[in-house]
Parts: sequence; C-alpha cells; structure tokens
Amino acid sequence: MKKIGLTILLLVAIALLVYLNLPKITPYYTQLTKPRVGLNVDLQPEAQKEAHFVGSTTCKKCHEEQYRDWKNSMHSKMIQDIRKDPSVVVADFSKLPDDADFTLKEAVYTIGSKFKQRYMIPAVIDGKEDFRLGNYQWNTQTHKWQHFKPYKYWYSDAYPHDNRHFPTSTTCDGCHFTGFMSTGKRVEPAIACESCHGPGSKHAEDPDSPIYKASVADPIRTDEVCLQCHMRNRDKRLADTNVTVKDLWMQATDYPTGYEAGKPLVDYKLPAPYMPGKETKEFWPNGMAKKNRTQGNEFIHDAMYAHGITCINCHNPHKLDNTAQKPQGNAACMKCHSFGSVIGPHQATLEAHTRHKADSKGSLCIECHMPKTGRHTGKSPLTVRTHRFAFFYPAQTEAYGMPPETNACYACHKEKSLRSLQADLERWGMVRWDQMEMHDKALQLPKKKY
Repeated sequence: MKKIGLTILLLVAIALLVYLNLPKITPYYTQLTKPRVGLNVDLQPEAQKEAHFVGSTTCKKCHEEQYRDWKNSMHSKMIQDIRKDPSVVVADFSKLPDDADFTLKEAVYTIGSKFKQRYMIPAVIDGKEDFRLGNYQWNTQTHKWQHFKPYKYWYSDAYPHDNRHFPTSTTCDGCHFTGFMSTGKRVEPAIACESCHGPGSKHAEDPDSPIYKASVADPIRTDEVCLQCHMRNRDKRLADTNVTVKDLWMQATDYPTGYEAGKPLVDYKLPAPYMPGKETKEFWPNGMAKKNRTQGNEFIHDAMYAHGITCINCHNPHKLDNTAQKPQGNAACMKCHSFGSVIGPHQATLEAHTRHKADSKGSLCIECHMPKTGRHTGKSPLTVRTHRFAFFYPAQTEAYGMPPETNACYACHKEKSLRSLQADLERWGMVRWDQMEMHDKALQLPKKKY
C-alpha cells in the first residue's frame, strides 16, 4: 500500500510538472483546432429559422447573469430614449450653435455617448416615416459641438446633401436597433441579445430548441457576430460591377441587410475596400484604421485571426470589458503569451522583450502592438487602437507616408525622428530582414506631410 501511495504521489507530481510547463495557449487548443467549415456554410440552427425576435427582457427570465452584464455594458446604451430618461443626454444644449437644424425637444433618441453623441429626430423621408440626424454632434472627447454631415461617407452619391432628408433606416438602424437588420423593424433600441444570437422565440418557448451560439462555431465564423457591425462595409449590391452608388439612390445601406447571427455573413456584407499601400478615408496604407468601427477590417489581416483567435477571447461579449478606455493590461495578453513559449515573447524577461523598464508605458503590450491610429471624428484626438497586432516599425510608418504620431515608438518619443527611432531598434538587434527592406524603401521615398 505504501508503494501504491508513493506511485500515485509521483504521478501527481509529474502531472503537475507537465501542467505547469504547458504553453498558456493550451486551454484554447480545442478552439484553435476546430475544423474550418468555410465562409459560405449556414450555421444557424434549422429550428431558429422559423423564429422571430422577442427582445432582451424575455431572455432575462432564464439568463439573469448575462442580462445583468449586458445591461451594464455600452451595447445596451447605444440607442437611448430621451423621453424615458432625459439624463442620457450628455451634450450641453445651451451651447448648441444657432444654425443647428434641430432642438433637444425634437430629439427622440440618442446614438452613443462614449466618444460622441448624435440625435435622432422623427421625419418623413421619401414618403415614409423615419428618423433623421441633427446637423451637429457632441464630441465627448473635446466637449464641443461640431458639424455632422453623414452624407459625406461612401454613399455620398446616394443621398441628398441635407441632414433633414437623410434617413437613419438605411444607414444606422441595422446595427443600432436589434432586429432591424433582417426584419426592417426596430424591435429593441439597443444592441441586445438577439443581435448576436439571432431571433429567440422558439428558444424561449422551448429551451431545448437551439439558438445560435457563436463560441462553439468554427473560430473564423465566431467573429461574424462582431464583424456584422465592427467591420466597415459597402452595400452588398456593389459587388456587381455594373451597379454604382448612384444606382442606389435613397437605398444604399451601411449594414449587411438581411443578416442574422449564424447565417454566412459573406452573403450579406461587402467589406470596405483596402489595397495594400493605398491610403483611403478609412485606412492608412499599411491597413491600420483611420476611423473607429474598423476592428474587423484590420483583424482579418492579422495572424491571430488566421490561427483561430477570436474577438471573444479578448472581450467578454456580455460585459464588453477590456476596452480602449479601460484595458486589462498585460494580463489579458499573457493569458496566451508567455516568455519562452512557442508563440512568444521569445525573450526571458519583459525588459529584454521591450527594452523598457517593466513598470513603464513602453512595456505595456497594447502600446506597441495596438497603438492609437484612428479618430472617432475628424476633430477628435487619436484614441482608436489598431487591431493589427503585429508591431509596425518606424521605417514602415515613414515608407507608407503616414503621420509619425500613428507609430508606437514616436507616440512616446516625439523628441526623436522616425529614422532615429528605427536606428535604435536596429542597434538593439530587433529588426528582421523584411523590416530592413522597408527601411531601404523609406529612404527612397519623398516625405509626406499631414
């Protein structure tokens, strides 16, 4: 018996030793190795196809914890009814400019509040009851009113250049009102449960009746519930080269019309175009975001996406934690990445990896791998963090003619030039062959001023 006890103790010790030495990515092994089904397969349960939207209060009856987390998240507050709660207005209407085409009394809903807030006003547009947006928005980052002309986006040729004749139904409501994207009805003024799980009436009647759960899907497809809105797009009809934006007069939609969670998003969404090396209104030449809501456009070009890491590995989908305003710090990244592991960092210590003191800003993962590259409005500060997680060298920023402040190194070391910062990295032995090639390219190109 004594020998058996010692044997069991030894086996436990060996198992513990093996466990402690396993890469931190190990718990995600099942997820990362799931069979890839492709973008075109319909994953929505058959029983759910006959369901209709019922609203989040119905979900609350059985899922109180998830409902509570969601209710405290920003998704539940994307659209807020001013009549029910006037306190949701964050703007100073006493300073509303004289040429504003709306008043607080006319506004029914607020859109957003975290970075900016816009106001929805009832209107009859193109013979239909709809909503329009005021010609001013409140910038919460600068605490100022600023002009807002929504018709200046990619669909500028599809709408009158007048906010009073610009409908929210085709441009905003699909992402901001649950149910509207597929039914054309504003079921719930929020990004609620069924925006990510699909219509829930059948599941509410019978809990055994399946509802779409993205976390158990092919990881490439898991992201689609986020990409339906967090990926800038074009009207899917523009995939036909014979169709122009002008052909979509008063119809161009800025969301994937008809999509429901689980269905193949590729059938409904046409991503905003990006050509490597070319700058657009939405992307810098290296593919980094110039605007908010481009996380998906960036992420699909990253190695983590290709290997099966998903949005919900970093963000709790109900709490919506780990945000740009309240990041969880290095612990969020170290869930998978550990020193000496197969996925790096490939140094023994944090200071060896970053060449900065361990308790400094330069040793925060997001400062180097998710620098601030975009703005929420043209007059906002750089606060949108990129979701291209590869480190972009100063030479790349210069070669692509990008503003130096979008570079992670320059963001902290503005007293130096991009070339001197690149030289530091080369001196430290932290530059690869591809970066040396980019450095050579940077030296050959004329500087672009912003």
